[in-house]
Amino acid sequence: MNISLKYCHVTVQDVDEAIPFYRDALGLEVLNDVAGGGHRWVTLGSGSPGNAEIVLSDPHAGRSEQDGNAMQELLAKGVLPMTVFTTDDVDALFERVRATGAEVLQEPIDQPWGPRDCAFRDPSGNMVRVNQAAD
Repeated sequence: MNISLKYCHVTVQDVDEAIPFYRDALGLEVLNDVAGGGHRWVTLGSGSPGNAEIVLSDPHAGRSEQDGNAMQELLAKGVLPMTVFTTDDVDALFERVRATGAEVLQEPIDQPWGPRDCAFRDPSGNMVRVNQAAD
């Protein structure tokens, strides 16, 4: 039996504002764009079969007003869980993302536990880390 991650949801303030960061800066492809009930769910991924995809949505998408408000508060505080990507060239990806004006949290460094990584904030304040496995 095999098991793998299919989707990871990332809550953002504004889906339209977040798409360029994930699509243009990180290089993901928009795979699906679904609207319903005044909200949108946009799926992005590498396009390669079997790779996990992220789904961008606003804090109230698919939630009660109370739960959406709670998510909105957590998002505004910048305390929602980070998203971690992997690449084969973290330095090149770092330069591409930085060139878009994204907030840099950490330039690429070799971590004592193995990977070389860097970190950014997306337009909604979510932490996004990118790592490259040690050689």
